[in-house]
Parts: sequence; C-alpha cells; structure tokens
Amino acid sequence: MIDTLDLSHNQLDGTIPETFGHLRFLRFFNVEGNNLGGGLHFLGALSKCMNLQVLDIAMNSFMGSIPDGVGNFSNKLQKLYAHDNQISGSLPAMMANISGLISIFLSGNQLSQTIPWEIMLMENLQSLNLQNNLMVGVIPTEVGMLRSLVELHLDTNKFIGPIPDGIGNLSNLQRLTLSQNNLSSSIPNSLWHLENLIHLNLSRNSLSGMLPIGIGSVKVIDQVDLSTNHLSGAIPTSLGQLQMLTYLNLSHNMFQDSIPDSLSKLASLVTLDLSDNSLSGTIPNSLARLTYLRNLNFSFNKLEGQIPTGGIFSNITLDSLMGNVALCGLPHLGFSPCARYSRSTKFHILKYVLPSIMAFVIATIFLSLIFKAKFKTPKEGSTQPPMMADAVNNMFVSYHEIIRATRNFSGENLIGVGGFGKVFKGQLSDGLMVAIKVLNLESERASKSFDVECQALRMARHRNLVRIISTYSNPDFKALVLQYMCNGSLETLLHSGGRPNLGFLKRLDIILDVAMALEYLHHHHSDVILHCDLKPSNVLLDEEFIGHLADFSIAKMLLGDETSVISASMPGTIGYMAPEYGSIGKASRKSDVFSYGIMLLEVFTGKRPTDPKFVGELSLRQWVLDAFPTRIAEVIDPVLLQEEKAYGFGAMGTCSNAGSTSTNTLDRCMVSMVELGLLCSSESPDIRIPMNEVVNKLKKIRTGYNSLSDE
Repeated sequence: MIDTLDLSHNQLDGTIPETFGHLRFLRFFNVEGNNLGGGLHFLGALSKCMNLQVLDIAMNSFMGSIPDGVGNFSNKLQKLYAHDNQISGSLPAMMANISGLISIFLSGNQLSQTIPWEIMLMENLQSLNLQNNLMVGVIPTEVGMLRSLVELHLDTNKFIGPIPDGIGNLSNLQRLTLSQNNLSSSIPNSLWHLENLIHLNLSRNSLSGMLPIGIGSVKVIDQVDLSTNHLSGAIPTSLGQLQMLTYLNLSHNMFQDSIPDSLSKLASLVTLDLSDNSLSGTIPNSLARLTYLRNLNFSFNKLEGQIPTGGIFSNITLDSLMGNVALCGLPHLGFSPCARYSRSTKFHILKYVLPSIMAFVIATIFLSLIFKAKFKTPKEGSTQPPMMADAVNNMFVSYHEIIRATRNFSGENLIGVGGFGKVFKGQLSDGLMVAIKVLNLESERASKSFDVECQALRMARHRNLVRIISTYSNPDFKALVLQYMCNGSLETLLHSGGRPNLGFLKRLDIILDVAMALEYLHHHHSDVILHCDLKPSNVLLDEEFIGHLADFSIAKMLLGDETSVISASMPGTIGYMAPEYGSIGKASRKSDVFSYGIMLLEVFTGKRPTDPKFVGELSLRQWVLDAFPTRIAEVIDPVLLQEEKAYGFGAMGTCSNAGSTSTNTLDRCMVSMVELGLLCSSESPDIRIPMNEVVNKLKKIRTGYNSLSDE
C-alpha cells in the first residue's frame, strides 16, 4: 500500500505511465525536476487516486493542453504544481470542480486565452500563480470572491483593462504581482485597504491617475513597485506611515511637486527609486538620517538646491543624481558649488547686476555676428577653448579636459578604431575613468552617427546600456565621453584566448544582459530604438563582467505606430544582418532579434559567422542546425565541453525549456540555448520571437541551471 511516491530531481525521462492510477491509496505524488515529457493524458488516470492530496509535476517538459478531465480529481487534492513546463492552451474551467484546492502553480508555461471566471469561485484557494504565460483578456471582476487568497501572481502575461475594484475584498492577500502586462486605468482605492498586504508589484503597465492618501493604510507592506507606468500628481505624504517598508520604486512615472519630507520616517527603507519623474524642489535633508538606506536614485527630475550631506549622500554616485541640472554642492561629481548668499542678498545683487549682464549679453551677440566670419573654432588637437560643449547627464567635460585625459590623443590611450572614429581611454581630473569616442569628421556619416547616438542614448537609461557621461561638439570636433568598460568587449573575450575563464554560466549571464538591454529598447523605451548593428564587439564588459550594449551610431527609431523603417543606405555588419535588412534595408525589432540569435550561437560555439569554413550555402546557423539536436556536441565551443568533463554530465542542471533530445556528453541547458539561438535567427521574421520572450526563456534556463547546481 503506497501513500507517498517521491521521484523528484532525478534524471527520469519518457512519459508517466497511466498505471499509476491504480495506486488508490496514494496521497503524495512528486516527479518535479526530471526530464519527463509528452502530453498530460496521465492526469485522467491519476484522478482515480481518490486520496491524492499533493500532485507535483513541475520543472519537466510536459506539453499540450490541460484536459477537462482534471476536474475529476477528488476534493481531497489540495496542491497542484505544474510550473515550468511547456503546457499550452487554456486554463480549463473544470478545474474549479476541485473545491479542496488551496494552491495552483502553473507559472512558466505557455498558457493562453483568458482566466475562466469559474476559477474565481474556488473559495478555499490560497495561492494562484499564473505568471510568465501568454494569457490575455481582462482580470475577471469575480476575483474579489477568492476570499481565502493569500498570494496572486499574474505578472508577465498580456492582460489588459483595469485592476478589478473587487480585489479590495481579498482581506487575506499578502502578495500581489501584476507587473509586465498591459493593465490600464487607475489603481483602485480598494487595493489600499488590504491591511495584510506585504508585497505589491504593479510595474511595467499603463496605469494612470494619482496615488491616494489612503496608501498609508497598508501598514505591514514591505515592498512596493509601481515603476514604469503613467502615474501622476504628488507623492502622498501618507507614504511615511508605512513603517515596515524596505523597498519603494516609483521611477519612470510622471509624479510632480516635491519629495515629501515624510519619507524620512521610513526607518526600515533600504531602496528608494524616484528617478525619471518631474519632481521639483530640494532634496529633504532628513533623508540622510535613514540608516538602512543603501540604494537611492533621484536622477532625471527637476530637483534643485543643495545636495544633502551625510548618510546615503556620503557615498552617492552621479548615476543617482544626474539629470537634475539645478542641484549643487558636490563638485567631485560635476555639480557646481552652492552659492552662500541669502535670498535677500541675492535679490539685492541681482537688482543692480542683472541690467549690466543683459547689456553685456546683447553686446556679445552683436559682436559675434559681426566677427563670425573672421574667427574659426579650434581644430582637433588645438589647445584653444571650444565654441560649444554640450553637457549631458549634468557633467561638463571641456576640450582641454579631453586633451589632458587622452594625453593629446596618445596612441597608448587608443583602445579602439571604428568606421566613424577612434576611441581613447582617459582619466578625468576627478579620477573618473572614461572612454572618449572622437568622431572622424572627414567621414560624411560620422557627424550623422554622432547625432544618432546622442539621440538614442540621451534618454535611454538601463543598467545594460553604455552610458553617455557627456558630449562635446563644435563644427570641427565632436566627441562622446562614455562609461569606461575595463574588461573590454565580448568579441575580445571570445576570440583572444581568454575563453577558459568564460564558462557556461558567465556566457549565459552576458547574453541575458544583452537581451534585457534590447528588451528595454524594443518594449519599454518611450520610442522604439533599433540597434541595427548587434555583434560581440558592441557588447562591452565592466569590472564585474556585466554586459553593456554599446555603439548606437547607426541606430534607428520607430515613432508612433511604425513597426519598421526602410532606408536606401542601411549599414551593418556582414554575418549578423537579417536577410530582409541586408537585401531591402528593412529594419525592425525582428531584424535586431536575428542579429541577437546569431550572436548567441557565436557565444556558445566560439565560431564567428564570418569564419572561413562558412562558404557557399553553409552559414553559422545552418552548421548548427545540421547538428541540432543529436550531434550538438560537434558544434559547441570545446572550452564548454571541457567544463562538462570537469564537472560531470548533468552537473549544470536541467533547463525548464530544454529540448527532448540530448547526447550523453552535453547538458540539456546547452540544447536550450542553441534552440533559442536558432529560433531567433530564423530566416522568416514571423518565426522570430520578441525580446521580452527571449528574456523570459533565458531566465528560465538560468533557473534550471541553478536548481541542480546548488544541490
């Protein structure tokens, strides 16, 4: 008489026999974390186990739709875990017949269609997790009937419409995540009446309206993320009542007015992000008293006045304050010293000085017009002051500073040469290491590339994009002052003999960094930005080997409802260009995805697409495709195969979306990566998946990798 069958985290493959349905006394059935696959028809057999309480088939490769027969399970079934498989189709309404269910975990699948309203009638349900699927439609208004619900996770789907007001009826709710959907309208006031709410994430939607005073009612909440929406108005002072709060992110919205001083009452706060809003006024000095505050970001607002000292502000970086041109007090970060005059003194001085200043400005403009033709701006290498310097991100870098930092463009400081100019390493007077890209103005496209790169990166802010620190421009000299990447490019790391230190996980992390940068440019930036020249040499690595996407000199922007752009002159790099991009000059999100797929294959095979072996009809993609999946070991970078031998087959774990076939010398995680590269680099743009789905797949592969390597 078997009542417990636990076969989890082994190397089982094949399908689940229907004969398991004969185990009539079975209470606990767990096959999580294996290589099992096939359809879900076995659920009909298992439904005959009338004593079954826990059913766990998670982290396998089961596919197909959930049969309606799932509703035949006994009401004794309490927990159903089927997350991280390849289950598709709809969520069957018949599941609501299992009235005893308290947990449903179906995250990380390919479920589509809407949530059946019948599911909202499951009065005993405590956890519903449908995140990372493809579900559509509105969140059912009946959600307020799930009175026992403690956790609701619907993030990373395609839900639309408002958040139902009935959600305020879920008095037991502790965790609510609805991020990365297309939800709109305002946040219902009833949500702020959930007194047991601990974790709230509504980020990356299209929510609008103001935050009410009632937000201070969620007393025990620990984390609030409302970033990347269209919220506006003032930040409520009642936020200061949330004494348990450790994480608050209101970035990328349209909040106005000043930063409330009441935030200094959040004694437990560790992270505060108010960046990319329209906040004005001064930074409250009282925030320096928050002893646990470690991460603060006020960048790209309209803040002014003295930057506080002490506390978090003792070690604050430029990234946290940039884009606030009227701040003062930290010269080492590029902010001017604050003037030490009282308001009355300033007014008294301005009353007499301002007329003189205006007269001087008018005279200067008049004289400059007269003598414009007689004076020219300095050529490259000159030691004279520039005509114009454009300060970006609140840091001014003069022409003299560029000369000094690069040792007058010394060959020893040269770190790169491209089609539009040269790149020099330099150290500014405040000690900051930078990369200075000097444009070759003899090239007709160089000046245009300067404008394009400035336009693309000026408002693009993401941890995986190379940041522009400042720009310098006059008719005879143009330069970009960029974030310096001490570990060079991915191209160099892959092809200069350094690969023994570049294992599977490091490559996965870097390729994920690039994917997240592209996801931001394609799906979360105000205007869609197409990189158009994605390749390993344009992926730069910082001191922690985090990947940063660089070189936007030929980037394109899609405005409004545009989905692609066609140009007679579309420069790119042979081997990485999508077929439609190279032939008719059509650039789109899907052409960037193609380049990404080729780069992914290069990262894990160690072969450039321009390798001499690829001639005629044979390309890097075709070479890999011919070997996939049964002979995949023949195309994988030998360095990675050595890693496999060192740790033993399977040491890297089982990937949640791996293919069903693997050799005895290659881990399924590798199969998953190659499969993704082939999918992204498909000849047909319609087959290629968008970058947000690429990111999700990579995260699932990484989760699968870590799940067993940590054991």
